[in-house]
Amino acid sequence: MTIHATIVRIVQHEDLNFLLTNRIPRRLVTQFMGWFAKLEQPLVRDLSLGVWRFFTELDLSDAKHTDFKSMHDCFIRELKPGARPIEQDPKIVVSPCDAILGGSGRIAGRQLIQAKNFSYTLEDLLRDPELAALYENGTYATLRLTSSMYHRFHAPHDCVIDRVTYVSGDTWNTNPIALARVEKLFCKNERAILRSTLVDTGYVITMVPVAAILIASIRLHFVDVMLHLRHTGPHIIKCRAEVHKGQELGWFQHGSTILVFAPEGFSLCDGLVPGTRLRMGQPLLRVPRH
Repeated sequence: MTIHATIVRIVQHEDLNFLLTNRIPRRLVTQFMGWFAKLEQPLVRDLSLGVWRFFTELDLSDAKHTDFKSMHDCFIRELKPGARPIEQDPKIVVSPCDAILGGSGRIAGRQLIQAKNFSYTLEDLLRDPELAALYENGTYATLRLTSSMYHRFHAPHDCVIDRVTYVSGDTWNTNPIALARVEKLFCKNERAILRSTLVDTGYVITMVPVAAILIASIRLHFVDVMLHLRHTGPHIIKCRAEVHKGQELGWFQHGSTILVFAPEGFSLCDGLVPGTRLRMGQPLLRVPRH
């Protein structure tokens, strides 16, 4: 085994990984990283990207450009035109991001699976009983973005986004190691709740981008405010953003998780199981016959 593989294996050991990414001053480290990642100093940028490449499989072959000003500039990179074909079938809701599929499938009443032995409720996550009621016995998908993935997210269908709810919170890591150890993790972390109505059918789909350690900042193009740990309000932002399937909505500053919720009658597309790697624009959910 090479020295590189040995070091990576040590850092990825469950106990050490959990210690390094959670048993630290999470909010302070996250705020520092937000500042550090934006430094436009060539040496800092190159060393940071070098460390990033050492520990991940960073692939920039589909990036629109690679002359990055900073590490942050690389994190939120755009793609070359056509790099993510969008499934155009109106009966399909597509993945809003590049991701690995985690907990997903049928919602048991209003209870969902976070990881083995851990669950959470729609009310705890969404903080809105009426919205939670829409997804009782519905379908959900947990989409985990790794640090090396494309970090922008897009509209999963032609829809109108009419409300964004910001929930301040912690910044636990959202990797499988933390999900298996921290109860109701998604409900504890900072997040934005995006409620949208599908064009023509009227079904309400909700996406919940969840922040995490080093990544507690979410930018939405249709809301004139950056959602981050220092945001003091408003927490409910009314809007009317008419977007088309595949249209860019915003980005994470680094990477994290997006939860997608659909009402009863929707189903996961064929062949999707936990661990499936998805690209933005690929089929995720099937719309019921209207």
